[in-house]
Amino acid sequence: MSYKILVVEDEPDINGLLVKILKEADYHTIQAFSGTEAKLLMEREIPDAILLDLMLPGMSGEELLHDIRGNQHNNVPVLVISAKDALSDKVSLLKEGADDYVTKPFEPEEVLARIQAALRRVGKDTSARKNLVYKNIKLFTDSRKVTVAGSEIGLTAHEYDILYLLMQNPEKVYSREALYELVWHGGYYGENNTVNVHVSNLRKKLKEKDSGEEYIQTVYGIGFKLQ
Repeated sequence: MSYKILVVEDEPDINGLLVKILKEADYHTIQAFSGTEAKLLMEREIPDAILLDLMLPGMSGEELLHDIRGNQHNNVPVLVISAKDALSDKVSLLKEGADDYVTKPFEPEEVLARIQAALRRVGKDTSARKNLVYKNIKLFTDSRKVTVAGSEIGLTAHEYDILYLLMQNPEKVYSREALYELVWHGGYYGENNTVNVHVSNLRKKLKEKDSGEEYIQTVYGIGFKLQ
């Protein structure tokens, strides 16, 4: 199923970027450039989730969130995307009913991961995504099964999630910090060796099934990518 995401952002470039990110992930999108426009759109059609900027013309993002939580739309996941990065702003919006808070500038993968998590929390199935293929690796998103050169390999949940991220964007270098935040959903403080251990284990498992390929490249000083 392809879910509808309402993007409420007054900056045309950012609004367009979010729509592009969502469409590439097979979501339907609805665009609004003010809080008032978003409220009118929701009176005609209730989206499956909302990406909400705060500094909007007319009705502000905070006012729109309060309105959403006060009427029949109160179960719709709302993800705030804002340049305000103070802890007090985040805490305040989460207390007011936001499901998540992403600060600008944002990474496309983080936005998608947080949308998927928000949809899962309200019981919407986000597993029916496109299967991914890279060289001799096939990743089946419905079953979370992975085969290499035709043979299935057993991956832990975190190993699968790391491989899924890498295969979504084979040319992208993911920093250890980004992988930790996207896979473990927590802050990375530099001394944690968790990412390195999981990537090393994943690399070994891929190598066991396809000894002729080195799938994961370490980009020294930055992170990891597929090669």
